Amino acid sequence: MVIFRFPPRSSFMFVARTLALSWMFAGSALAAEPLNIVFTCHSSTTNAFWQAVKLGFDDACGKVGAKGQFIFVQTEGSVEQQVGNMQAAVARKPDALITSLVDNNAFIGVLKDAKEKGITVISSNVDATAGPALGLREAFIGQNFIPAGTTLGKRLSALFPKEGPIHVLVGVSAPGQNWAEQRAQGVMNGLDAFKKANPDRQVTVEKIDSGTDLAVVSDRVGAYLNGHPDTTAYFDMGFWHAGVAKVLKDRAVPPGKVLLGGFDLVPQVLEMMKAGYIQIEIDQQPYEQGFMPVMEVYLKKNIGLAPADIDTGEAVITPDQVDSIMALSKQGKR
Repeated sequence: MVIFRFPPRSSFMFVARTLALSWMFAGSALAAEPLNIVFTCHSSTTNAFWQAVKLGFDDACGKVGAKGQFIFVQTEGSVEQQVGNMQAAVARKPDALITSLVDNNAFIGVLKDAKEKGITVISSNVDATAGPALGLREAFIGQNFIPAGTTLGKRLSALFPKEGPIHVLVGVSAPGQNWAEQRAQGVMNGLDAFKKANPDRQVTVEKIDSGTDLAVVSDRVGAYLNGHPDTTAYFDMGFWHAGVAKVLKDRAVPPGKVLLGGFDLVPQVLEMMKAGYIQIEIDQQPYEQGFMPVMEVYLKKNIGLAPADIDTGEAVITPDQVDSIMALSKQGKR
């Protein structure tokens, strides 16, 4: 069974237009001087999610005959290293810079430099939430984090036990970074909705800095569960709850005793969903986040169409859907 997720009508029409025009003009792109496009991100090569973004980027560059360079950081989540990579890229004056804006202030200088040099800038995966950076990039392609977090909070809380106290742990994977803070805010919104709908229930919620490494998250959340054996659910802002699921499995904790939910369909998550340890996952289409920015750069440079925002969605994935997703996962596209 193949599962199709239809985006909002405005996004669907834009994607259809983008693909049609990109294929129509692919021949002229190949005949002309190839575009030079750089994608810098805040993640390392070991992050499975970002490999799917890179695959989309590479495939898109191949379709329009662009010279593409995808640059990772050495240390997962390092804003400083990302800024350095961006500065080096902008100094080479590419046609376009695609980047993840995980911080509202750190990138302003290099974004101003890019604008002065006439470089098209598109943010992908993570956007600034306020400040000058918003005016220095031309479009954002990625998930709307607060609604996505709210959806996760509501969907997982619907599985809470019908009786007894509820104790929830929320892991803010990268405190201070836009994506983690916004998703956590959304999760809290979803939990607040549960509280309002169940005013007689005792509900406690705690937050921790859970980390962005499977081993680190496993240790931190595993230690928390040792001290709080009554924990009902753990929410992760990324895919690192897959490590928590393995801890629970290794401890012979029955699937579902501690409910788990998070984001992204990396292989470790799919494995733990199939085993019954992860109940709800929110997808954000990483392949699309790499592919569509390239198409927007092509359309701007060759046709004069301004880049436009694309919401890559908040599809809710449950364990019964895992088998149908496995094939795309093995291809590196989910």
